[in-house]
Amino acid sequence: MFELIKAFRWQDIPDILIVWYLIYRVLLIIRGTRAAQMLAGIGIIIVAYFGAREFELLTLYWLLNTFLSSIFLIIIIVFQRDIRRALTQVGQTPFAKTYENTIQNMDEIVGAAIYLSRKRIGALIVIERETGLKDYIESGHKLDAALSRELLVSIFHTSSPLHDGGVIIRAGRILTAGSVLPLTKNPYISRRLGTRHRAAIGLSEETDAVVIVVSEETSQISLVQHGAITSDLDDTSLRNRLDAIFVPQEYHTNLWKNWLNR
Repeated sequence: MFELIKAFRWQDIPDILIVWYLIYRVLLIIRGTRAAQMLAGIGIIIVAYFGAREFELLTLYWLLNTFLSSIFLIIIIVFQRDIRRALTQVGQTPFAKTYENTIQNMDEIVGAAIYLSRKRIGALIVIERETGLKDYIESGHKLDAALSRELLVSIFHTSSPLHDGGVIIRAGRILTAGSVLPLTKNPYISRRLGTRHRAAIGLSEETDAVVIVVSEETSQISLVQHGAITSDLDDTSLRNRLDAIFVPQEYHTNLWKNWLNR
């Protein structure tokens, strides 16, 4: 132990901190995505590899050794989408990140949901997070338009040819309308829930997307995330839930501190 402390250099401190920060950022990027499950699967394979070597399971050891010899190529192929996202975030600092645009986008979504609810117009609004929704984006009609409550309302109006299916939003832009979403296969879902709710739950089970559903039968607004649905939301509760998901508490705390300082 004393020899280890004696061999410790001052350069090791920034070295450890940099490696820790890189690992932390990677975990943030893959958190709640399919990449996290794939990474866990690779970890199990690595454990099985060492286990096979320890217990001299020659056939299994040879098979896993062949697989792991190409592990870096496999990682690049499997995680190419996440690697691209990580590279685009290089140079972005989380300490200087602002959320004014995010807050305004939430205002537009909440405003549209409330209006559609009052008019008893059904809607299915998907907000993309870390997990890419490319497959579902390609199933819809491409718009790539700036997010606004007026556009959302016009899309879901019953006279619109795009009102069926879901709207997918990414970074303040409406990418597509009329997207086809996967229906949940959960047998315990209430039979009272219609196709929109089942599609919202199905997508949230496969991705980390947040889905807002407006029921045309009951006019209720629901928020779906990670396979769980919260119904009967008003404008305040919907806004609070979206803020809790997309805007960190530190941002509100800093705003309050700045206001007090002034």
